Amino acid sequence: MGEADSFEPRMQVRDLSAPGMILREVDGLLRVDPPEVTMFGMLRRNRRPPAVRLAPGQWLQWQINHRFVGSCDGAWSYQLETFNILYGSAMPDVFLGVPARHVDERRSLR
Repeated sequence: MGEADSFEPRMQVRDLSAPGMILREVDGLLRVDPPEVTMFGMLRRNRRPPAVRLAPGQWLQWQINHRFVGSCDGAWSYQLETFNILYGSAMPDVFLGVPARHVDERRSLR
């Protein structure tokens, strides 16, 4: 969701074999690699968490934040990304519960 579109929820369904994907099936589990971090996010992350493996029916919430500086006016902006990833099918309200795994990469953005 983004402020520019009044926080309207968005969803994407992608092929797991597509280049650059952070998801892949390995030995009957879904391997979720850390999401890519933009070099313009202004927050150095020297150590990223390891990949997470999900069994069918499990879901993961991965949160990461960024700070950006405008190239023209130097104004700061902030971004929080939350990835809710489910391995398998589920009811529409699945993400309203507690995830099987949670990765918190939020940092102080002073």
